[in-house]
Amino acid sequence: MDTSLTGTGLASSEGWCRVIGYVDKSKKHPISKLPHLVRLAHLNVLLDTVMATIGHPDLAVIEGAAFAQSGGGAHERAWLWWRLFERLADQGTPVGILSTNQRIHYATGKGSGSKTVVMDQVARRWPQWQTGGNDNAADAVVLMAAGRDWLHHPIGDVPKVHRKAVDNADWPDAIDGALLGAGARS
Repeated sequence: MDTSLTGTGLASSEGWCRVIGYVDKSKKHPISKLPHLVRLAHLNVLLDTVMATIGHPDLAVIEGAAFAQSGGGAHERAWLWWRLFERLADQGTPVGILSTNQRIHYATGKGSGSKTVVMDQVARRWPQWQTGGNDNAADAVVLMAAGRDWLHHPIGDVPKVHRKAVDNADWPDAIDGALLGAGARS
């Protein structure tokens, strides 16, 4: 999953993608400007919706928090990231974490690149995941694919240079041996 306040990207090895987030159709009330109790209520709805959508995967792969990201909502983004991590841990779901650069590297073979380049790679390499051109969904597909690769059940061929991202990511210390089977979902 690629966490975001307005567009958390989710992808499953079962073949689906979703984007879930707070929507302000008027563009006058970003979540970071709402009164605190209202903001918290919207954040909790987002958290609950993400968790209900993903269910209980065998492995969750989440993009690490982007500490250098500027703009409004940094406090709220951090809250969402940690709460998602906490909920996954509480339900016993092993969690892998890829940095932004590792995610890009897995998709492109380089540690940096535009969202357009990543989306192009996702469309070319994993076309069965319909992202609708949404970069959050494309990022989630990359994270899911990296998780499957780490489990030794990649969803497609990825050049060796791309796999360095998997080798350098933060993976769970202990994992149930059954998770390494072909049926594992991420």
